[in-house]
Amino acid sequence: MSLQRFISEAISPWMKKEGPDSDIVLSSRIRLARNLEQFNFPLLTTMEESKAVVTHVAQAIGNDTYDSLGAFELLHVDEMKPNEKRVLVEKHLISPHLAEESKHGAVLLSEDESVSIMINEEDHLRIQCLFAGFQINEGLVLAGGIDDWIEQRVTYAFDEKRGFLTSCPTNVGTGLRASVMMHLPALVMTQQINRILPAINQLGLVVRGIYGEGSEALGNVFQISNQLTLGKSEEDIVEDLRGVVMQLIQQERAARHMLMQSSKLQLEDRVYRSFGILAYSRVIESKEATQKLSDVRLGIDLGLLEGISGNILNELMILTQPGFLQQFAGEVLTPEQRDERRAAIIRERLKLEQQSN
Repeated sequence: MSLQRFISEAISPWMKKEGPDSDIVLSSRIRLARNLEQFNFPLLTTMEESKAVVTHVAQAIGNDTYDSLGAFELLHVDEMKPNEKRVLVEKHLISPHLAEESKHGAVLLSEDESVSIMINEEDHLRIQCLFAGFQINEGLVLAGGIDDWIEQRVTYAFDEKRGFLTSCPTNVGTGLRASVMMHLPALVMTQQINRILPAINQLGLVVRGIYGEGSEALGNVFQISNQLTLGKSEEDIVEDLRGVVMQLIQQERAARHMLMQSSKLQLEDRVYRSFGILAYSRVIESKEATQKLSDVRLGIDLGLLEGISGNILNELMILTQPGFLQQFAGEVLTPEQRDERRAAIIRERLKLEQQSN
């Protein structure tokens, strides 16, 4: 394997699988923050210490395999070109922090890209497990197994009273961040989302955009995650999130049903107009593209559009991001050139989808 293998395809192998409630929950993620006892935390470390951390982790894991994941591929972030890092961020395989701010960052990736172990991010290790659909408990089991597997080879910074020690106080304790990516177009259309989001925040959860903290909720896609980790067990954190997500799924389904009952013609018109814009536009900006893709995905899930895969939203939301557009072009593109290429890629992808069906 090589870096090229991870940046050549927009859809990771794990994303092609069908998960529970995947019409609303696009993906589930578990992330564990861990630090190594014998090294300064990344925020205080030197470049030499950061390199030593990467070497230590790489040697500890070596060519060992975990379960069916196979061997991990080690990629050094500081050896990548800016756009290569951007592509990995767009695929959620590394964080913006690792790509832009890390001292000698690296990442260990599984072959199917479902597991990403970031080295020298905000913490020495960020273990990330991704699943299609609503599989947050399955993610916790896998992350816990990998965590134990790594802990057999390294010594974590751990305090009997406080738990796992992390750079950010909000991660101290379990070091767990559980999150789901949800497509909630009906709640947005009916404006119910405006009262739901504040209520979620009051429950100790946080709502962000598709790329985490500071990002915008493009295409009606929201990331829901826990905010605090201290004083709660991993199971309790996941169960709290699971309860809220189940309620959101029910409310989104109810809102979709209401739209179909009361405004089906207007909904059909919106879906087909969006499909027409995507299928025939010669120039389209990123924000408009993601909104139209959201409409099309809703139309697919409601049976208003046939012969098109529901994965079209997941794939094209990544494929039409600036990093991927420039990766395929093999050159730096101006915003205007990106808008033109984005429209062309969407047109060709929809055409292929219709031909194959």
